[in-house]
Amino acid sequence: DDDWSPKALQTLRPMNLYGWSKHLFDQALVERVTRKEKLPPQWAGLKFFNVFGPNEYHKGEMMSLVAKRFDDAKAGRTVRLFKSHRDGIADGDQRRDFIYVDDVVAVVRWLMEAPQVSGLFNVGTGKARSFRDLVTAVFRALKLEPKIEYVDMPENIRGQYQYFTQAEVDRLRRAGDLQQQGGVEKDTADSLTGMFSNFNGIIDKISESIPQQVSMLGRTVKDAKTLVDDLKQILGGPLVFPGTGVPSAIKG
Repeated sequence: DDDWSPKALQTLRPMNLYGWSKHLFDQALVERVTRKEKLPPQWAGLKFFNVFGPNEYHKGEMMSLVAKRFDDAKAGRTVRLFKSHRDGIADGDQRRDFIYVDDVVAVVRWLMEAPQVSGLFNVGTGKARSFRDLVTAVFRALKLEPKIEYVDMPENIRGQYQYFTQAEVDRLRRAGDLQQQGGVEKDTADSLTGMFSNFNGIIDKISESIPQQVSMLGRTVKDAKTLVDDLKQILGGPLVFPGTGVPSAIKG
């Protein structure tokens, strides 16, 4: 959703601890905006959707599907995707809002250059695409025919698996008049070009560093109770920052 009013935020129920860590902070921050407490001259909370692009190898199992399945696709091997276990949704048609890292960086840079803008923003394309579309785009970028096999989803994740996520980005577009992104097909080709020296050669990681998401806490959170206790301690008192209060861009 694109509504960050206290009432709207209270209806959200993240599905994991990572999501809760971001959500509880958003709620605490919005409460301070509502009470017109002092805030930094500029502040922003960004919710990145499914980011993919060059230089993901440090992420391990958290790499995007593009990076994770590239070797199989390049070698002409079959790429496996989950079957659908929900009526009305075809195998491989589970959908996510895939956004290329260059577009994410563009949003961050724009905010840095627009100090009058503050708020909570979804960072996605606003258009969900299927995992089948994404993997097909990888094969097409490699000039290969797609080879996809659908396998049963593990039973332990079926109950919580998300079949559809899509960013509502109207607020971001209104604030910055952002241009439309390139789309899964073009962005996947660009990603592979950036990740690898050529489609037939050895993987060549690009050396440029890319912005990393800032961790909510600088250490491992052992459980939800610890997270809540930490947030209460961190946010329990009024925030004192230089500046004149809530930026004019978000008043009213």
